[in-house]
Amino acid sequence: MATIKREREIDEDDDEVPVKVGRGHDVEDKRSRHCPYLDTINRSVLDFDFEKLCSISLSHINVYACLVCGKYFQGRGQKSHAYTHSVQFTHHVFLNLHTLKFYCLPDNYEIIDSSLEDITYVLKPTFTRQHISGLDKQGRLYRAYDGTTYLPGIVGLNNIKANDYANAVLQALSNVPPLRNYFLEEENYRGIRRPPGDIMFLLVQRFGELMRKLWNPRNFKAHVSPHEMLQAVVLCSKKNFQITKQGDSVDFLSWFLNALHGALGGTKKKPPSLCCR
Repeated sequence: MATIKREREIDEDDDEVPVKVGRGHDVEDKRSRHCPYLDTINRSVLDFDFEKLCSISLSHINVYACLVCGKYFQGRGQKSHAYTHSVQFTHHVFLNLHTLKFYCLPDNYEIIDSSLEDITYVLKPTFTRQHISGLDKQGRLYRAYDGTTYLPGIVGLNNIKANDYANAVLQALSNVPPLRNYFLEEENYRGIRRPPGDIMFLLVQRFGELMRKLWNPRNFKAHVSPHEMLQAVVLCSKKNFQITKQGDSVDFLSWFLNALHGALGGTKKKPPSLCCR
């Protein structure tokens, strides 16, 4: 517990940026709006489907993505892995995977530019109710950044090793309109109360994230990796369903729907959740 607390303190210290006033503050604003390194961003290497942890410290806290090489690093202060990476490899543009803010390192100023909006949308797709209501009325093909065409909702799920049994279920559930519409809008389940230490709600969060990626009309590629979703499955099923070992799709479907039902607050006595209607 003390180690975790210390890690947070170090991380918070690393991210502190001196506040400049007067003329210096104006200079900071100009650099934020006119960063000279935006053309070094390589969208073809960006992949936000995997676990958000530092590639060096393996920490989940305060992780940034280097938008030049696609690797994840912790912090952005002078003692951080992201700062060291920026100096060593002259990679300057980073994205905070939690706050969705962009920064230039090692200068350590926030980048504000509308041309980066497509990157934040790929990291965290959002859907309006109007958009959701029209999903079944259109069959338009979209072109991903890598040039491939795809139909939102009919997107390939990567087979990491032996998870095709789960992929089939997740792909099928993503095309069940009531279930899809519910999970495309995060506000539907964000406020659900859950007991302290409850890990089952992680299934709801990861399934919602996967659903939004599958239906994203602005993907950089025409396939999605269910890596984070399957990690949650392994954890919540106590390894009864794994990524590296084949399982039965029917068994997985039954367990997954019941687990979602419970995580959404449903019981045998209470009114059924969306999963059991």
